[in-house]
Amino acid sequence: MKKVTLIKSLICAKPNQKATAKSLGLNKIGDSIVHADDAVLAGKIKVISHLVAVETVEA
Repeated sequence: MKKVTLIKSLICAKPNQKATAKSLGLNKIGDSIVHADDAVLAGKIKVISHLVAVETVEA
């Protein structure tokens, strides 16, 4: 399981980066969500890696 936290603003982000953050459920700075670790999540994190912090958590 991965905990993804939005740490930077989406104001100047590209539209695809904003859409990726929204699809993960991240709207405001400080929002966190725990997702299962899979290839889809890895791809989304790669798109917005400069905006988020990722931690591994135990289920």
